[in-house]
Amino acid sequence: MESVQATKQRFGIIGNDPKLNRAIEKAIQVAPTDISVLVTGESGVGKESVPKIIHSLSHRKHGKYIAVNCGAIPEGTIDSELFGHEKGAFTGATQTRAGYFEVADGGTIFLDEVGELPLTTQVRLLRVLENGEFIKVGSSKVQKTNVRIVAATNVNMFEAIKKGKFREDLYYRLSTVEILLPPLRERKGDIHLLFRKFAADFAIKYKMPTIRLNDEAVILLEKYHWSGNIRQLRNIAEQISVLEQNRAINAPTLNGYLPNIGSTLPAVVSSTKSESDFSNEREILYKVLFDMKSDLNDLKKLTMELMQSGNSQQVQKENEGLIQKIYGNNEEPVHFQEPTPPTPEVLEISSHTPITTKEEDKYHFAEEIEEEEALSLQDIELELIKKSLERHKGKRKAAAEELGISERTLYRKIKQYNL
Repeated sequence: MESVQATKQRFGIIGNDPKLNRAIEKAIQVAPTDISVLVTGESGVGKESVPKIIHSLSHRKHGKYIAVNCGAIPEGTIDSELFGHEKGAFTGATQTRAGYFEVADGGTIFLDEVGELPLTTQVRLLRVLENGEFIKVGSSKVQKTNVRIVAATNVNMFEAIKKGKFREDLYYRLSTVEILLPPLRERKGDIHLLFRKFAADFAIKYKMPTIRLNDEAVILLEKYHWSGNIRQLRNIAEQISVLEQNRAINAPTLNGYLPNIGSTLPAVVSSTKSESDFSNEREILYKVLFDMKSDLNDLKKLTMELMQSGNSQQVQKENEGLIQKIYGNNEEPVHFQEPTPPTPEVLEISSHTPITTKEEDKYHFAEEIEEEEALSLQDIELELIKKSLERHKGKRKAAAEELGISERTLYRKIKQYNL
C-alpha cells in the first residue's frame, strides 16, 4: 500500500495537517475496493484530488476516469449527459448518444456537486448504484454498466434531505465511506506552505522574482478566516505576485488584499440570521397571498350568484357564513340592493351588429379578475428575485440559497423575466 507522504508528492498535495493526512489515508485504504465514496467539505478545499487518488490506486486505473460537474449541466439535459439518449428522444436528438455511464464502463465516474442533481435523476442514479442498470432517454432497453462512483458535495446533505431536495436512500448508497476534507482555516500550519508554493509557481509563470512575506504578514495570513479556502489563497497569491512591485510583502500590504479582515465571524452569523429572517418573511407573504386568493375566489362566487339570481335576500340568507367571512363583524347588517328590473327598450339591430349578452359580459369580468390576480403573483415573484440579486450583488448562487430554490431554477427565472 502506498504511503500518505508518497501519495501527496505524486498528486502535488501540500500540507501536513493530521485531518488532511487522515482523509488521504482513507482514500488509499478504500481505493482497491469498489465501494462508493462521498467526499465532503467546503467549496475550494480540493475535493477533486480524492477521486483521482482513488482511481489511480484501484484496479480500474487503466479504465476511463470521467469527472462530471452536476451543477453545471442544465436540468433538462443532465439525464441525457449521464445515461445517453436514443435518436429522436427529444427535439435536437438527431442521433443516438452514449452517456457517461456507458462510456466509463470499467472505470470511475466522479460526480462533483452531486447535491445539485434533480430528484428524477437521483432515482436513475440510485438504480445504477443498486444493480448497475440504466436506461437511455427515449429507450426501453435496460443496459448494464460496471463503474465505480465517487461523489462530492459542499452542501449539508442532512439539511438537503430534510428539505426534500435529496433522497435519503441515495445518500446512504453514496456515502458507504465518507471522506471529509478540512477547511483551510483549520489547517493553520499549512497556510504559509501553500502560499509559498503558489508564489513560486506564479514567479515561474510570469517570469519575475518570488514574493515573500515578513513575520507580521505570515501571522496575518494564518489568522485570516479564508472562507474561499485554497482557491481564495491561490487567487490572493496571484494578485500580489502580479500587482506588487516590491517583492517583500509586509502586513499592511497583505491586509489590502484580504477582504473583511477581522469581521469574518460576525459576518457569517449575520448572514445566517438574515437568510432565516428572509425565509420567514417569504412564508408569511405567501400565506397572505394565498388567503387573499381564497377570499377573492369566494367574492367571485358570491358576485356570480348575485348576478345570476334576481332574489338578493335569498342569496344573502344562503351565503350568510361566506358574507360574514368577507365583510367581517360589522355592527350593521350587510344588505344587498335588489337589482332594478331593466327598462324595456326597442333596439334597432342590423345584420352586421354583434350581439353581446350579459351572460358573456359577466364571464369576461371573471376572466379579468383571474388575469389581474396572476399578474400580481408574477410581479411579487419578480420583485423578490430582483431584491435578492441586488442584496447579493448579482451572485446567483447566494441569491438562490436565500430564495430557497436551486441555482438552475433561478437562472431559468432570470431568463424568463429578462433580468
